[in-house]
Amino acid sequence: MNWRHHRATALSALFGAFCSACAQLPQIPAVERVDLPRFMGDWYVIAHIPTFLERDACNAVESYRLLPDGSIQTTFRYRNGAFDAPLKVMRPLGFVQPDSGNAVWGMQFVWPIEAEYRIAYLDSGYQQTIIARSARDYAWIMARTPTISETDYSAAVAKLRDWGYAVEKLRRVPQQWPESTER
Repeated sequence: MNWRHHRATALSALFGAFCSACAQLPQIPAVERVDLPRFMGDWYVIAHIPTFLERDACNAVESYRLLPDGSIQTTFRYRNGAFDAPLKVMRPLGFVQPDSGNAVWGMQFVWPIEAEYRIAYLDSGYQQTIIARSARDYAWIMARTPTISETDYSAAVAKLRDWGYAVEKLRRVPQQWPESTER
């Protein structure tokens, strides 16, 4: 056998192992149905696997407002690195994906690109949620209150772990309230 054959065999084995590992990851769930008007409003970010923009976020709040055309105006506000840092605001637009029970959205920060936004967990009282992505690159544990119990936090982390997330990347978001309701 020559070196090309060995290299091709090795690459085939690596590709097979990669595909096998991917196939073993559980599907990221989406809740069966989301009552959009009930989901609207403020959600405090309790913890996240952050995007590069929110690595040092504190007092992070995601707010949703249902627009007449069915899209969702999103306002993400936070302070970067300190509670007294200037308020940062992003305003992406959400689009509910058809036949998703309102649980999978495309979140558009820049036209025409829509990032996947999957409501993977939502408690029956619409008080806690987990937003996930199939790529398992980002995740958000959110609640209607700035804090949740350690039991609820541990349960949310366990869900993310079960879905194949690297939970060691989770970062708790510092929350200090009351804060100005500036939007």
